[in-house]
Amino acid sequence: MIITIGSINLDLIATVDRLPGPGETVPGTSFTTAPGGKGANQALAAARAGAGVRMVGAVGKDAFAGEALALLKAGKVDLSAVAETHSSTGTAHILVGGDGENMIAVVAGANNTVVPGDVAKARLGKGDVVLLQHEIPLDTVDAALDAARKAGAITVLNTAPARIEAARLLGKADYVVANETEFDLYCEPLGLTGTDRGERMRAYAKKTGRTIVVTLGGEGVLAATGDEFLKVPALKIVPVDTVGAGDTFCGYLAAGLESGLPLKTALARAAAAGSLACLKPGAQPAIPLAAEVEAALGPASA
Repeated sequence: MIITIGSINLDLIATVDRLPGPGETVPGTSFTTAPGGKGANQALAAARAGAGVRMVGAVGKDAFAGEALALLKAGKVDLSAVAETHSSTGTAHILVGGDGENMIAVVAGANNTVVPGDVAKARLGKGDVVLLQHEIPLDTVDAALDAARKAGAITVLNTAPARIEAARLLGKADYVVANETEFDLYCEPLGLTGTDRGERMRAYAKKTGRTIVVTLGGEGVLAATGDEFLKVPALKIVPVDTVGAGDTFCGYLAAGLESGLPLKTALARAAAAGSLACLKPGAQPAIPLAAEVEAALGPASA
């Protein structure tokens, strides 16, 4: 079982020909809404990868809650541990430029009410994979890491959005997933040195005894364990919208680990899924199904 403890949002998405600079107003070309939130995105990605998934989080008692949960319900994610609070449902305000890049402002709302005591709702068991991110209070992430260790579950911590005060938590996770910018930001507080990113990743793996995964967008993904250093390419695509690509990667990686795939194979599936998620607008609507990922990888993935 994949247990995702994290955020649930409704994404409010405007497309523009180009992203604005500071103080600049640019005309928009379209507006849509879509379910989002890093926790919910990763939960749905794991479900579409074929895993059983339970979501722990919170929404408000407002008009946004139903839409925020709609695709999780359709994906048969277990929502019994999702609370309804008096805070507003979390929202993400997203601008997507003509080149597929994006700018995002997140209003946490009900996500800030996910407290350490809620971890008990996860019903963690040995062999479960626990997916965590930084869009809920860090004390809750900390409590989840400790509870997962005690239960014999595997933890995957996505360091987005980057919060330097979270550096103390990284060494508790079995797998840390960061994009290249996030990893570079954490290197100084973690005391990681080296002439290049690969050396610093190896230093992290040696220091903590854990696995570090760094995503590089169109350049693929790197991973360092105590025994090996892996590089996996991304699919060659022309992106339409990169929103949710990292979350798709994390969900598919967790599903691969939970099913017992070798790390390199799990990374390849996750990287392909993340690439495919860039071909459609929105976060959750763009997450590919397992069959689409296997087709993109070809016979070698079977």
